[in-house]
Amino acid sequence: MFENAALQIGLFIALVTAISVPLGLYMARVFAGEPTILDPALRPLERVIYRVCGVHPEAEQNWVEYAVSMLLFSMAGMLVLYALERLQQFLPFNPQHLGAVAPDLAFNTAASFTTNTNWQAYSGETTMSYLTQMAGLAFHNFVSAAAGIAVAIAVIRGFVRRSARIIGNFWVDLVRATLWVLLPICAILTLMLVWQGVPENLSPYVRAKTVEGATQVIAQGPVASQEAIKELGTNGGGFFNANSAHPYENPTPLTNLLEVLAIFSIGAALTHTFGAMAGDRRQGWALFVTMALLFVLGAAVATWSEQSGNPQFATLGIDTHASALQSGGNMEGKEVRFGIVDSALFATVTTDTSCGAVNSMHDSLTPLGGLVPLLNMQIGEIIFGGVGSGLYGMLVMAVLAVFIAGLMVGRTPEYLGKKIEAREMKLAMLFILIFPALILLPAGIAVATKAGLAGISNPGPHGFTQILYAFTEAAANNGSAFAGLNANTLFYNVTLGAVMLFGRFMMMIPVLALAGSLAEKKAVPPSAGTFPTNGAIFVVLLTGVILIVAALTFFPADALGPIVEQLAMLRHQLY
Repeated sequence: MFENAALQIGLFIALVTAISVPLGLYMARVFAGEPTILDPALRPLERVIYRVCGVHPEAEQNWVEYAVSMLLFSMAGMLVLYALERLQQFLPFNPQHLGAVAPDLAFNTAASFTTNTNWQAYSGETTMSYLTQMAGLAFHNFVSAAAGIAVAIAVIRGFVRRSARIIGNFWVDLVRATLWVLLPICAILTLMLVWQGVPENLSPYVRAKTVEGATQVIAQGPVASQEAIKELGTNGGGFFNANSAHPYENPTPLTNLLEVLAIFSIGAALTHTFGAMAGDRRQGWALFVTMALLFVLGAAVATWSEQSGNPQFATLGIDTHASALQSGGNMEGKEVRFGIVDSALFATVTTDTSCGAVNSMHDSLTPLGGLVPLLNMQIGEIIFGGVGSGLYGMLVMAVLAVFIAGLMVGRTPEYLGKKIEAREMKLAMLFILIFPALILLPAGIAVATKAGLAGISNPGPHGFTQILYAFTEAAANNGSAFAGLNANTLFYNVTLGAVMLFGRFMMMIPVLALAGSLAEKKAVPPSAGTFPTNGAIFVVLLTGVILIVAALTFFPADALGPIVEQLAMLRHQLY
């Protein structure tokens, strides 16, 4: 049974590797302004955009100017989306005549899509008009992903430039990420999804008669185009409430494969972009291998746990072993057409990144199987990670790793020839400490208040996991949800919306400051005492640092939720 899982996971990581290398090198050329095959079509359009928007592409920015541009753009987009939701009943492309979105839900959704989280506390097909879906949500799917890529490229420049005070131009990076990377790939992926049966239209919903004689409303709309950017941009917000478990979003095994590949593609490719821009491809491979090791570990544990199923069924005389007549294991909350392996793989991939798309309900996973997605986010979603955020999060962990290595050998730590000193470590630690604070503090408030406890569907450790998962995915800008928490309340709409905003922008600012600090430094020639950061030893050290930091930070909280639930499940098996 596990042999089949190992084959599928191995094939998947091989495909990710094959895709990521050429895509990463292509992006390095795009953001360096070097010629590409798309230039004849896109360069004139790029110049028009700059002229209309008053952008001077040759003028680069320091890290403060870059951060301010990113913040102003994001906040303006959030306000427009909020207004679109509140006024959608007066706007066109609303054949279902859907009313205005409630103020607290509109705030939560605007914060969610602006921050690339795409958490949805609503049913998409009964809440959002076609115009809101296309001009609001899908627009933010593109620009929030492009903003993440832009920040990652700026951070790379900060790491590789010498004695510089500038790290690029946000507006140029945003435009190039959209025109050269996201739009072309999404156009191809959209056509492939339409080919496989995903709808792409503006027609009203269809009323059909069921075999029992009842009337059923079948939702449709511009699904394929939103599905493409939802996965490629690691957004995750689905057109339908069932997300990628819905047959209109994910109808076939091929679409399932295409979607998980799209989720990983840019995050994986950016490691090779980093290596190319650093002038040492092995630097990028070291980060890629670290991410791949952590991914395989999580996917293996999640798959094994789901295939093992719930041992309590055996005490009732129920056979849950795989056979020719049944899949075995824990099939609760999963689509039969995907099965356990593809469901566990999707759950691992979507939480390794900041995507949040799901083809099964995470609330129905075994406790250990549910712990894997939770840990993937608590690690910081740096296992390939969100578009941009995964790479710059991993680079912060690399700075911490070389600092620890420097302490061990008694040398000033260096990374890419830059000395890592007090200022850089303060910024790195600020980045690392903000994240757990955004999760643990509001989660503690939620479990201590009636408004927070009112949302859980299960008492005890599982209910605690639902709350912990909600604030973890909000801070990590993931949006996958545990599916058992009623989050469409004033308390959760406001608190989760605030955590999403802080989790996005409070993490970007210190990492941009770190990039600005490193850009000003001169390169130090390597010596006999220089710790190499492009080999197997660094990969092992970096992996260990990531796991230790996550364990020290979140183990007490996880012990109260999925860990104690897993132990309780095994204990009841014995009696």
